[in-house]
Amino acid sequence: MTTETLLIELGTEELPPKALSTLASTFHQQIITQLEQADLAFESSKWFASPRRLAVQVKALAAKQADKVVEKRGPATNVAFDADGKPTKAAEGWARSNGITVEQAERLTTDKGEWLLHKASQSGKSVAELIPAMVVTALGKLPIPKPMRWGSERIQFIRPVHTLTMMFGGELIAGEALGVASANQLQGHRFHYQENDGLITLDHANNYETVLESAFVIADYDKRKALIIEQVAKAATDINGDAIVDAGLLEEVTSINEWPVTLVGSFDEEFLSVPAEPLIYSMQDHQKYFPVKDKDGQLKNQFIFVANIDSKDPQQVIFGNEKVIRPRLADAEFFFKTDKKQSLESRLTSLESVLFQKQLGTLKDKSERIAALSGFIAEQVGENKADAHRAGLLSKTDLMSEMVLEFPQVQGTMGKYYAQHDGESDAIAQALEDQYRPRFAGDSLPEANIGCAVAIADKVDSLVGIFGIGQAPKGDKDPFALRRAAIGLIRIIIEKELNLDIASLIAHSQTLFGDKLTNDNVAVDVIEFVMGRFKAYFEEQGISVDVIQSVLVNKPTSPLDFQQRVSAVAHFKTLAESETLAAANKRVGNILAKFDGELLADVNTSLLSEAAEQQLASAFAKVAEQVAPAMANKDYQSVLTSLATIKEEIDNFFEHVMVMADDEAVKTNRLTLLNNIRNSFLAVADISVLQ
Repeated sequence: MTTETLLIELGTEELPPKALSTLASTFHQQIITQLEQADLAFESSKWFASPRRLAVQVKALAAKQADKVVEKRGPATNVAFDADGKPTKAAEGWARSNGITVEQAERLTTDKGEWLLHKASQSGKSVAELIPAMVVTALGKLPIPKPMRWGSERIQFIRPVHTLTMMFGGELIAGEALGVASANQLQGHRFHYQENDGLITLDHANNYETVLESAFVIADYDKRKALIIEQVAKAATDINGDAIVDAGLLEEVTSINEWPVTLVGSFDEEFLSVPAEPLIYSMQDHQKYFPVKDKDGQLKNQFIFVANIDSKDPQQVIFGNEKVIRPRLADAEFFFKTDKKQSLESRLTSLESVLFQKQLGTLKDKSERIAALSGFIAEQVGENKADAHRAGLLSKTDLMSEMVLEFPQVQGTMGKYYAQHDGESDAIAQALEDQYRPRFAGDSLPEANIGCAVAIADKVDSLVGIFGIGQAPKGDKDPFALRRAAIGLIRIIIEKELNLDIASLIAHSQTLFGDKLTNDNVAVDVIEFVMGRFKAYFEEQGISVDVIQSVLVNKPTSPLDFQQRVSAVAHFKTLAESETLAAANKRVGNILAKFDGELLADVNTSLLSEAAEQQLASAFAKVAEQVAPAMANKDYQSVLTSLATIKEEIDNFFEHVMVMADDEAVKTNRLTLLNNIRNSFLAVADISVLQ
């Protein structure tokens, strides 16, 4: 069958940079899905995207669908013919709809009966016939939250549309989408390509990239991104520095440039007296610049930026960008100098004017609760209670500073700098920065335990407070980021190896709210919520769901203890005995569930008559002596490993002993033995759920 390259491109005004790659990949996926549904074979496909275009290219696409025979079943023969054997109206109507007579119909016979059948040959449609509708469908399914109209048209899209190109090989596919007819004209670079009103002709779908490059457009998103990375790295090396390349900023810069040209600008060294973080955020967020650090990790008074134009006088472009950044940095310098005139402690009063949550009080109230809970946590982990309390009390004060009001991303960080300026201890200053960690998945944890105490206190206070007024997250709505808080809480306690119990923290936190909480089940609700996050946390560590579930059965509220149990069960699962023992535990659980009597306090050895049950009781007694000290030391791996040694005795018991004996005393004694063994496993986890 004939194959060719398909090219679909939509030319628009500048698309939202943060959404560009998502729009392009979705458009591509929608087209490919429809091609597959239409049984149109192809070798490969690729999406393209630049500020003013979304495109899909499909290589070696079949020119048309294969012809096929479609079987159309009619009414059953007992319905198709009357008692005299004449066609009924149902049969005639069906035949007429298929363009045949009843006499021309075939018969389909199965074990369930006989039906009229018509086999119709259906010619496959060509790409030219199918693509226009596919494009319209694909565009209609793009994730566009706020479509817009333009001119007098009622058509809506994310940005005004100027061109549509649908080509199969060298042939133009006729069609229309979003009010624009298909043509072989592509938009060149807005500034560098001015010929023919900025439009360049595409002669063949294979030549898409090369034609656009001749019009100063690099359509391949990944190629453009790689070029920017290369140029930025070279520019940084040329000035003896290292560029700070934020992943999100890199994507955005790739999305706003069609012909990237990297240049280096500078600013007055006096601005380096301001902490690096607000300067970096100002350059990245406001101007889309890449800041540069020297080889010692200190911020340089130079920056790298990517222009969408190859200027004949690059110095003018550099000068313009330097001129724009100066007032931004001057603002940061002014905020820093102004903020230092007032201590963090003096800002406590201003926190009374800001609500944390209407029912839970102000940020001052929250700060006082965090302070009290931080001190409690510090005592639990052997840290300075006074320092933790002080750090908790000051934790939200930098939110009232001019710098944080302008750059919310530096909350906590500026608190550290201002605390140092105020003469607070290094431990307290660092804790102010640490309180928000981890901010996102994979983020670093607080450096020291004082910071851990404040970070945990902040998260627990939010969880208890919001659940305590009945505003738990629902669906994808989580305005107080409680899921992130719970995951952060788990990470800090486990990865910092802190011996803290969540139930204890919740109970202490509850007392700090006074009569503000209205949910009587807040402790249970918060624990259940945090437990639900354990599954996600350990799955990311590569732990299988059944191992996590086996530990969840016991609901251990100490994250560190939970982690130790999970590790022990994961190791146990690798043992040869694990599968049989898991099945045995499940069997015992099922037997005990049906027993409505009362078990003995301990096994009565005089009632052990069978050799297999005597051997099991003896083996378990010896293992129990090893398990007791291991359990006391929370050496769960040793507990399970020791219990695994009685696998043969358990197998032998079930093979030769009738558990549900006619003698009630013997039956109860045997069930007691099995229950004791099962409880030894359950003390660590419910291994019966292992698969």
